[in-house]
Amino acid sequence: MGSEDAELPVTSSTEPDWPPEARSCYEDALHALLEPRVSFVVGGAFAVHTHTGIWRTTKDLDLLITAADLPVALDRLKARGFATHIEDPVWLAKARRGEYFVDLITGIGNASLAVDATWIERSIPRLVLGLPCKVLGVEELIVSKIFVAYRERFDGADVVHLIRARGKTIDWPRLLQLVGSHWELLFWSLALFAYVYPAHIDDVPGNIWDDLTVRFLHHIKNPARDAPFRGTLVDPRMFAIDVHEWGERNLYQENCAQHPAIIANNSHRSGE
Repeated sequence: MGSEDAELPVTSSTEPDWPPEARSCYEDALHALLEPRVSFVVGGAFAVHTHTGIWRTTKDLDLLITAADLPVALDRLKARGFATHIEDPVWLAKARRGEYFVDLITGIGNASLAVDATWIERSIPRLVLGLPCKVLGVEELIVSKIFVAYRERFDGADVVHLIRARGKTIDWPRLLQLVGSHWELLFWSLALFAYVYPAHIDDVPGNIWDDLTVRFLHHIKNPARDAPFRGTLVDPRMFAIDVHEWGERNLYQENCAQHPAIIANNSHRSGE
């Protein structure tokens, strides 16, 4: 293993000492969106803390919102002096002030799942930076993180901590519904959990272990020879060679082309 990078966040139970500019940025964004007509939930590091008690420093505030509500949210943020732009029309807009920014997230980055009204309805009320907000439910938080497995970023530790903290109370049918045909990634996350916390395997209900294990055994004993390559749904860059040189399908690109909730990219360009 390489030496630790001092730039990377370190987990702790102690709340970070937020720089004044960061706190001001996040608080102003929350004030802007807490006004009527914008429904959103807080995700990211603040949601992880809500469910696990774990803090880590962050230069951004993650807010999850439906694509339909995003234009009003961006207008509100622009009125507060934020520079806004669409980072990725499939799932991400940004509002920046100085070196700090707010991510407005409308779905999963590989275009496999969009934020809908149920994500807002299932949220839990909590204070975030002293303001009354709604925080992303643990099931939606887990599914938003199991796809984050890039070479330079892996959210597996977050998923493992969420299972350790909430495994006995997770709505597992809801989580299975959310992951849908991508259930192998949940199984992978549970295998990592079992490795990290071998004494706490029973935090996950036995029927979940049984169901996913049976599914996996059937999967490997009865491979679907016509099943498409899915590497680009994990990381389109690291699996680029499979598509560009080995002739595999690019499901990431196909998902993007068929996405039902593309963010309109008109007036919200950087600096406008």
